[in-house]
Amino acid sequence: MKITIETPAPGAEDELIIRCRALSPAVKRLLQQIEAGEQKITAYTEKEIVTLNAGEIFYFESVDNRVFAYTEKNVYEVKQKLYELEADPILTDFARISKSVIVGASKIAAVSPLLNGRLEAKLKNGECVIISRQYVPILKKKLGIKERTK
Repeated sequence: MKITIETPAPGAEDELIIRCRALSPAVKRLLQQIEAGEQKITAYTEKEIVTLNAGEIFYFESVDNRVFAYTEKNVYEVKQKLYELEADPILTDFARISKSVIVGASKIAAVSPLLNGRLEAKLKNGECVIISRQYVPILKKKLGIKERTK
């Protein structure tokens, strides 16, 4: 794959051109990540309303019928339900890992096994989240983890 970066003329708009023979899964993922980085999520603190880039959110968690977005250092409330966030086309990097958590796959630093078929994901911000066994295959597919052959 060849990558060319050019500086536009003064006053010209930034432009991204992709030339490919076929829209492969890798190119689709790249496009989704670029689009997600530009998309905004409205979030709330006790005092203000903020907009977050989808790419800066590590995970969403539902607690007592309220949904929270966790960034590297802060926690915000969002008004959507988890199932709505899960279906949101701008959150293609996210995968459900339990009934109450959706995690950004690109924010996972490492995954390690636990008892009863569950996994623990260590996030790039140092936090750990538990992956319920029923969601393990979905996350492995999202991360591109293949099963070991014996």
